[in-house]
Amino acid sequence: MRRFHTVEGAPKSVPHTGSKQRHFHFSRLRHKIRLLGGVLCALFLLNYVMPSFGAEFDLELIDPNALRASLSQWTLLDARPRDRWEERRLPGALSFHWGDITNTDDRGVRYRTPAPERLAELLGEMGISESDSLVVYGDADSSWGGEGWACWVLTLLGHQGRLRLLDGGIQAWKEQGFPLDTGKADAQRSAAEYRLSLRPEVEVSVSELAEDPSRWTLVDTRSTLEWFMGSRLPGAIHIPWTGFFTGSERRPLDPRRTHSLLKREGVSMERPVVYYCTGGVRSGYVWLVHELAGLPQARNFEGGTEAWNRREQ
Repeated sequence: MRRFHTVEGAPKSVPHTGSKQRHFHFSRLRHKIRLLGGVLCALFLLNYVMPSFGAEFDLELIDPNALRASLSQWTLLDARPRDRWEERRLPGALSFHWGDITNTDDRGVRYRTPAPERLAELLGEMGISESDSLVVYGDADSSWGGEGWACWVLTLLGHQGRLRLLDGGIQAWKEQGFPLDTGKADAQRSAAEYRLSLRPEVEVSVSELAEDPSRWTLVDTRSTLEWFMGSRLPGAIHIPWTGFFTGSERRPLDPRRTHSLLKREGVSMERPVVYYCTGGVRSGYVWLVHELAGLPQARNFEGGTEAWNRREQ
């Protein structure tokens, strides 16, 4: 046991001090073992528990040419209204429009996103699992930002596969002269299981906001008319969602322009940024552009002004 007897300067030849010194070193050893156990526990939590709660997500843009070259690797979700999807869509694309999915809750709040369990059931019925590689597209027009909302929903559910937004939407695909499907889809995909790994850090509830609005940097993404004519959250900054895309193909702002826009409008990153609109769809698009810009993680207020105005009912 002498290998533990290492206190520098101790008189090794004095018998009556040896037991005290051994006790001292055993105490230090026990302390180190406890510390090591704590470190190992923390590493276990980070590597095995945390990925299902707050894990990073694989969310990027994809160019039409890159998508065309790897089309068989992806499941495509069309975020435009169903009639637009039936009229013309990317090959094999499935319809995933917010208007067919959201509902009005018991308090009369419109555009509510269903519970995660219901969304998982819906995706499973569509033949989509949490590990599938997905490309979402719209047109940033008739989709009303629904392509961003769809990406936000999938992120909230904890999608584990690759998640991409088609840069420039269906209009960029058509510009390249790439093929399109028309009419109602004939083939049905086999049902799948969509397993949830929720990421609550990308959303915020009305109760959290009502408790202390000053905790957040609030950004109202509604139109200018809605901003002036309707109610708004206390202290909110107004930036219409249409300011977050550009060009005839309505491509999302690049990171540099997103940073510049938010800085110019006084959006502080020192507090968590929350985007909202009427019901979380347009603000979901802005949330997506924010995330693509590599900024500190933001949240989407899914309930929007509809939920805020009924918060005390």
